[in-house]
Amino acid sequence: MTAVTTRVLLVDDDARLFELLARYLGPHDVALDHAPDGGRGLALFEAGAYDAVLLDVMMPGMDGLEVLRRLRKKSGVPVLMLTARGDEADRVVGLELGADDYVAKPFGPRELLARLRAVLRRTQTREPNERLSAGGVVVDVASRRVTVEGREVYLTALEYDLLVALLRRAGRVIPRASLLPLAGRDEVVGERTVDVHVSKLRKKLGDDPRQPKLLQTVRGVGYVFAANLPEEPA
Repeated sequence: MTAVTTRVLLVDDDARLFELLARYLGPHDVALDHAPDGGRGLALFEAGAYDAVLLDVMMPGMDGLEVLRRLRKKSGVPVLMLTARGDEADRVVGLELGADDYVAKPFGPRELLARLRAVLRRTQTREPNERLSAGGVVVDVASRRVTVEGREVYLTALEYDLLVALLRRAGRVIPRASLLPLAGRDEVVGERTVDVHVSKLRKKLGDDPRQPKLLQTVRGVGYVFAANLPEEPA
């Protein structure tokens, strides 16, 4: 059986890093393309069909966070941020902009490949024919398509994972500390960051932030998708 090649775009001004990663990832069925700056990275992304993006935070000109902002306006492709700064503040900013993971420099190619595979597993569908529906919100898991009252809405990868976790447990309260793990995420962030992403998700679903009907806050505990899932037709 022929292995399926994963196409990955590296946006980083370090040409030696590209050469090192390309040599290591090639035998592991990962085809790596390279852009040395943000502008060319966005252009390459537009022209190609990539499964993931490796994005350096610190680049001359357009930095990685700005590239991420622009990517997230167009695509939910998995993005791993590469940074020499590993504190929580950087991770929080990236997560709020829609990054899927962070890898702190210096790192080994083996670690990067493991993190890349983990992110790709999270974004792959577990049940190809699964369809979730509640309160006018419909998620087709196979295509990762989300509609609200028939209107398609765009979610970042993290927002999508949170929505699926909540819909699968509609009517049940999920503690804040459990929400990210249930969404298949292993980021270590504060509860405030979870609140920010839930707030953004509410807005995209058209839920009134003052009196939400769909995604409700249970004070001091967590969140609940209040509408019960309908029974599947026989």
